[in-house]
Amino acid sequence: MEISLPAAFRQRMDRLLGVEAPRFYESYAQPLRRGVRANTLKCTPEKLCALFLGRLRPAPFSPDSFYLETDGFRAGADPLHHAGAYYMQEPSAASAVTLLAPQPGERVLDLCAAPGGKATQIAAALRGRGLLWANEYVRGRAQVLLQNLERCGVRNAVVSSRDTASLCGGLSGFFDAVLVDAPCSGEGMFRKEPAALAQWSEDNIRLCAARQAGILDAAAAALRPGGRLVYSTCTFAPEENECLVARFLAGHPDFVLLDAPLSFGRPGFDWDRVRPFAPALSAPDYSLASCRRILPGDGGEGHFLALLYRRDDRAAGKEAAGSALPAEAGTPRSFRPVPRSGGHTAGRRQEKGAAPRRPALSDDTIRCKFINLYKECFSCAPKGEIRAGSGLVRLLPGGLPPLEGRGVLAAGIAAAEIRGDRLEPCHALFQSAAAADCASLLDLPPQDPRLAAFLRGEAIDAPGCAGWTGVAVAGIVTGFGKAAGGVLKNRYPKGLRLRG
Repeated sequence: MEISLPAAFRQRMDRLLGVEAPRFYESYAQPLRRGVRANTLKCTPEKLCALFLGRLRPAPFSPDSFYLETDGFRAGADPLHHAGAYYMQEPSAASAVTLLAPQPGERVLDLCAAPGGKATQIAAALRGRGLLWANEYVRGRAQVLLQNLERCGVRNAVVSSRDTASLCGGLSGFFDAVLVDAPCSGEGMFRKEPAALAQWSEDNIRLCAARQAGILDAAAAALRPGGRLVYSTCTFAPEENECLVARFLAGHPDFVLLDAPLSFGRPGFDWDRVRPFAPALSAPDYSLASCRRILPGDGGEGHFLALLYRRDDRAAGKEAAGSALPAEAGTPRSFRPVPRSGGHTAGRRQEKGAAPRRPALSDDTIRCKFINLYKECFSCAPKGEIRAGSGLVRLLPGGLPPLEGRGVLAAGIAAAEIRGDRLEPCHALFQSAAAADCASLLDLPPQDPRLAAFLRGEAIDAPGCAGWTGVAVAGIVTGFGKAAGGVLKNRYPKGLRLRG
């Protein structure tokens, strides 16, 4: 596909790339690369390759990433996509989390997380242990982020919609690792998103760089001493990449730039090459080549990466300030724990003038009912802290900081809905479950017509199933229903259903 590039953009790239510029422009005539990443919380890369019947080719940017070599593929109609087996992602977008290298048990902040490609990749790396905090300032995009985390079966996440300065200032030193995949001028997305090309200007680059500087300054506060921060963009502009890293390090002497230990891409551009784009900036005393660039000729559409380390100058045995925040103080009412006896009541407030409702269930009753419901659904015990409020029972990960005042939209998973004196499972409870743990399971091959009917919200035949039943595609749970008499009554959420 050929596109018309702005003359000013070409002049900038000629100056930046020199003799490499013609090859760079030639890449715009090549087919657009499409990629998928196996969601290892629900599906191994090997299994995904088998299910895609040879249509995947390994991409270098993560062990779970692949090029999709087929035309006309629609993920929205694919039962495997609904089940969370994979995430559609521009291939090189996986590189930032590969560089961050989250480890199980760590507390990780994804500060600009929507739509969720990198957040779900972090969650897969954590393997259900530790905490993922995924933040997105734009509320509508935060809802999309939440939906993608739920689809991918993530249990140990907090989703918030808060400005970065307020959020990070209140979580000072709390995180082991922070990802800032910053909003940028999107030069690497020109082929994928025509709006990025239409909105491009040098003024926009300057605006983006100023915004990125503020986000990166805020992110620094949330990282513990000894922690690591990855800064990434999908643009080529040095003002938003090497120059921004140099500006950040000049103002944060407790941070250093580390070599990016990656086998793909190429070194960042040295100071002599980027200096014309930031004439007011002083030359750094370290090499900007420690950053990493991915150009279209490197197998992706375009990315920039920098790995930053916060020095740990604490005395031996001392903990970072704010790194062990109390889990209960300031917890919102909707996330308060359900104690083993006594306590508050759960449920929605009665509206003025409404008919009297039956007395709300006690916390002890909610806990008992939920555990019994869980036993009906699964052959294992529930994982996480049981909390109730606002008509829901949630399963929360351990080690949560105070949530109040942080713009939290959701924490953990919505496990059950409180309906009068009974509890019913939520979609997220089954979406995050393993097929082997379902007490009753209807496991269908991808081509079974019942899958499409289920995703449309229809009742389907379910011989041999009884009670709350997980519905799976190739062993990957995608929803649930209630079975009786060989028929499964559908509980797939209306907002997620296929049309037609």
